[in-house]
Amino acid sequence: MTRLLCLLLLGLHLGAQASTSHFSATVDRTRLNAGESLELTLESNDATLFGKPDLTPLNELFEVVASRQVNRLNTVNGQSRTSTQWIVTLQPKQSGYVVIPPLALGELQSPPITLHVQEGSGQDGGQLAPVFIDASLDQSSVYVQAQSILTLRIYHSVSLYDDSSLTQLDLADARVESLGEPKTYEKDLNGIRHGVIELRYAIYPQQSGELLIPGQTFTATVVERSRNNDYNPFAPRSGRVTRVKSPQLRLEVRAKPAEYPADAPWLPARSLSLVEAWSPQPEQIKVGESLTRSLLLKVDGLSSAQLPPLPATQAPGLRRYPDQPQLANQSSEQGLIGSREEREALVANREGAIELPAIEVLWWNTLEDRLVRSSLPARTLQVASNPALEEPPLPLAEAPQTLVVQGPPLWPWQLSTLLLGLTSLCGFGLWWRARQQPPIARSVQSGPSPRDLLDELKRSCLANDSQATRHALDAWARQQPETLADMAARYLPLSAALDGLNGALYSESGQRWQGRELWLAIRSLPPLDDADSAANPETSTLPPLYPR
Repeated sequence: MTRLLCLLLLGLHLGAQASTSHFSATVDRTRLNAGESLELTLESNDATLFGKPDLTPLNELFEVVASRQVNRLNTVNGQSRTSTQWIVTLQPKQSGYVVIPPLALGELQSPPITLHVQEGSGQDGGQLAPVFIDASLDQSSVYVQAQSILTLRIYHSVSLYDDSSLTQLDLADARVESLGEPKTYEKDLNGIRHGVIELRYAIYPQQSGELLIPGQTFTATVVERSRNNDYNPFAPRSGRVTRVKSPQLRLEVRAKPAEYPADAPWLPARSLSLVEAWSPQPEQIKVGESLTRSLLLKVDGLSSAQLPPLPATQAPGLRRYPDQPQLANQSSEQGLIGSREEREALVANREGAIELPAIEVLWWNTLEDRLVRSSLPARTLQVASNPALEEPPLPLAEAPQTLVVQGPPLWPWQLSTLLLGLTSLCGFGLWWRARQQPPIARSVQSGPSPRDLLDELKRSCLANDSQATRHALDAWARQQPETLADMAARYLPLSAALDGLNGALYSESGQRWQGRELWLAIRSLPPLDDADSAANPETSTLPPLYPR
């Protein structure tokens, strides 16, 4: 019974592992020249599969140069995972589009992979040097600031030590960007197998005319075989230093076309895309709430440093708080792909329809040699009211009513006697009450005083606490004879300081806010007119910061 239970558990474990097992196939590149080799990597994570993949289907279209097996053990989240890789070096037997067929490992199969094998220029006739270098451009003529790809290939039919070096490509009238790490592969030239080291650069000429690309010098130490057949790995290295130089190239740089608008940034590229994203969706916007808009500009053939800023979102009733743009570069087989992402927080200060203008980017299509306009259409934002921002009106204090009683007229002596008696009685009462009170009477307040509110606002501003400053500012403004919006309207420094506070509250970049500017604007706020000051003598002016 125990043995049967163990077999059942083992079968369930193997079945669960087989359900998650996979067998993948990848190559180091999909474009190569005739006579060059590439590496095919087959990988399996199923430890229950023994043996190796069947490489027989490759013999029809490829020559299997070499193969090796690599076992890996990875630990992820405390769990050990094993994988096995088979690295196969292949050389296509024909040019054009060649498909690596599916390969089988047990019951699993790898996906097919399509390669593009181009006819190589080749090195025909003559004896080749053991080490030589070749240079080529993807095109002989480009527009100014457009991309041109320089490819350097170092061929060697002898072994080299790992101390090789290449001079740095530096052009005075052009920007140079490296396109990834160097690639290594093999190629047959005149029946001799050569190792190849390939390096690619993106060149952006900055002036029209002829650009001269100087030759690059490659230095390496060639391994020399010892005369005796015994190989001693601890013996000193023997070899000779060799230096080879690539040919000098000329690139014709054309000026910007005359039909291109003079006031638009010059963007020569293979392709361009402009997309936008919203968070949350623009249909859900309310007054006072933050809406994030992301604009992504992606250009094939230019680096991110060449991309201009996108037009800012300007619309009445909408405040804009931009973040820092995000720049990125991506290398591809065609060259460099630059991207620029701009994010901005939009806050509506009124309800209703707000029109956002269209965004248009002009660029020059270098493949079709024509002007192209890429744009995002105009958009209408329907802003809803925000009940959380609507404050209920304060009840008006009712004026005390005086009851007037009509009575018979009093004689002068009777009125004067009554006034004298009342005055004496009031004076005696006040004297008696003063004897019962302490020398200094404490004043009783029903809430924070204007001075306390101003001190709290000062502390919040100088502490650079945007949230506490917002609450203290609202409490202080409620005791003033005018609203905060009226103060900002008649005093521009206060309006600018309030914009900085709102930017710190709504922006997603988390920028550090400095409250000293807002505090200085509050302290420098001019008083109201004389008429308003007379009507409100207690709140027309602020108490002094440092009373004497």
